Amino acid sequence: MTTITLNLPRRLIQRAEQASLVLQKPVEDVLTDLLDVTLPDTTDAPSELQEELARMTWLDNQALWQIARSQMDPQSESRLRTLAQLQDERALTAVEKTELDNLRREYGRITLLKSRAYALLSLRGGEPLLKKSAV
Repeated sequence: MTTITLNLPRRLIQRAEQASLVLQKPVEDVLTDLLDVTLPDTTDAPSELQEELARMTWLDNQALWQIARSQMDPQSESRLRTLAQLQDERALTAVEKTELDNLRREYGRITLLKSRAYALLSLRGGEPLLKKSAV
């Protein structure tokens, strides 16, 4: 373990101390846990997404909400479904297989970015991520 000295604003220390009391953990552990969650370990992510996922940590909430609400364009999503269904019916041509692989990769990319955006928004608090349904 490495020791580091930080000069933090008093309001931030107060929030960490409050969390420490609630969680019954030392302030150092609370801050370490927070950094561990906030600074992503992207080594398991596809190499082409690692930088983008790490950079998201410093985006403002508006940019994160935009990513969280993003979707694959309707034409690509429709084509993805069509090719996946077609694959169940017959062998795909080489061109279709490449197209399906590319569409799946794009779908996975969008999903991973959305997941990271929601995780960061959840950590930051504020606006509820899921609206409560009227009962």
